Amino acid sequence: MIVQGRILAIPRANIDTDQIIPAHHLTSIDEAGMGQYCMSGMPDGPALLARVPDAAILVTGENFGCGSSREHAAWALRDRGFRAVVAPSFARIFLENAYNNAIVPVVIDPSALDAFAAAAWAVIDVDNETIAIDGGEPLRFALDALRKAFITGGGFLPFMASKIDAVRAWEAAWHT
Repeated sequence: MIVQGRILAIPRANIDTDQIIPAHHLTSIDEAGMGQYCMSGMPDGPALLARVPDAAILVTGENFGCGSSREHAAWALRDRGFRAVVAPSFARIFLENAYNNAIVPVVIDPSALDAFAAAAWAVIDVDNETIAIDGGEPLRFALDALRKAFITGGGFLPFMASKIDAVRAWEAAWHT
């Protein structure tokens, strides 16, 4: 699986889930339409998004997605068009929500943040766990093997649905 596209850089540390999508927008359990609220918890969030309206890759500072646990943050990013987030580190709960919603979380060395933030385009090869910016040499990153299947399969629910026949076959064999 390849994720490629324009980069939007917001190289700030500790962007929390309330900045990604404020709590007053958490009125639905449907992810459709959440993108319109993406980054609306930052005073300059809408202006930042407008700089690269078709960005598919978000580059941020360390501890991205910290704060309260809300899957709506991943929904807002995905509905807004982001397919990957590149950062030196992620808050654990956001990392889980990213994997579960087929957003590729790419952890980079903090010393590389400036180069990524200045880049215009990235190509992420999920299968080979590499990322290249502006046509440069690919750099390696690591994904959790099981959760990588969530990303390549479209998220947690499609991944689990793909296992139903195997579970039924196991159950049938167990009960005979």
